Amino acid sequence: MKNILKSVFILFAALVASCSVDDVQDRPVIEGVDSPILSAPESGSTYTLSPANMTQQAERFVWSKANYNGDVAISYTLEIDVEGGDFSAPQNLGGTTGALQLSVSQETLNGACLALGANPYSATNFDVRVVSSASGFDLMGSNKVTITVIPFTTDLPQLAVPGNHQGWSPGTAPRIAASGFGQTDYEGYVWLDGEFKFVGPNGSGVYDWGNTDWGDNGDFSGILAETGESNCSAVTGYYRVRANTGTLTYTTTAVSWGIIGAATPTGWDSDTDLTYNSTTKKLEIASIALVPGAFKFRGNNAWSNGFDLGTVNADGFLVDGGDLTFSGPAGNYKVILDLSNPRKYTYELIAL
Repeated sequence: MKNILKSVFILFAALVASCSVDDVQDRPVIEGVDSPILSAPESGSTYTLSPANMTQQAERFVWSKANYNGDVAISYTLEIDVEGGDFSAPQNLGGTTGALQLSVSQETLNGACLALGANPYSATNFDVRVVSSASGFDLMGSNKVTITVIPFTTDLPQLAVPGNHQGWSPGTAPRIAASGFGQTDYEGYVWLDGEFKFVGPNGSGVYDWGNTDWGDNGDFSGILAETGESNCSAVTGYYRVRANTGTLTYTTTAVSWGIIGAATPTGWDSDTDLTYNSTTKKLEIASIALVPGAFKFRGNNAWSNGFDLGTVNADGFLVDGGDLTFSGPAGNYKVILDLSNPRKYTYELIAL
């Protein structure tokens, strides 16, 4: 009986092996026959993207079915590259399995265009294609469609503040920033030394003379003007600078900063002053003895003047109000308050 069972098992194994070999030999090699054809959008289509419409559809891309010599699942990937590019390093706009269309949001298209080097608010041409794949093999690319995209940025709008304090070079000048996209209320902290102006970016985001610029209207009462303007002016010092290109007004308020609180040597009674470092563009205390406790940064040695940084927001930047907490070991620390990046203020406590 055992011999019979062994014989049956051997015979069955041989049949299975024979069938497997035959199946492999008879199985057709999957090969592409006809590439997909991208039919929508048409070449020459233009897209002006907006941060207000990020979740909305920018375009629905449509293509024909690829043809492979077998009944296989076909996947599609939508790719974008700069016009004339070879798609060796494209951006991926998404993909489908079986479906012959893909809705692409403004946010997705915008991110891909910026990643490929487009300048915000400038028209740039891109090539788009569809790549098909049968079960992960035999890639086939479609025709290329050229589109024009005007992308956006969610970075805060900025103005350069060139002047006597830095050699009148807009490209390297300190900046002030608006409170949000589309806003005109610019603010920042700048070391000024005499005359200065405000310069906006051109369409490629470059700050230079020849762009729109603003100066004083000649009355020196805080009124901005674009034409026939005089240079603004300030006595040498560190200022909070505000400019509103909508209302055409500006202010410069001298401010000295200090650290105050239970964590500092003088408690809440008085500030320990920070000093402006012209090399780093930051405010510093070389060494101060700190103990665990609350503290904050205060301007002009007073509570009622609007200079009060004591809260870190969700983005990690200092904002008005509240108290900060020092929870490290007591000891000497270097304090750095960085107001050089407009509306993105930070601080450091470095143990010595």
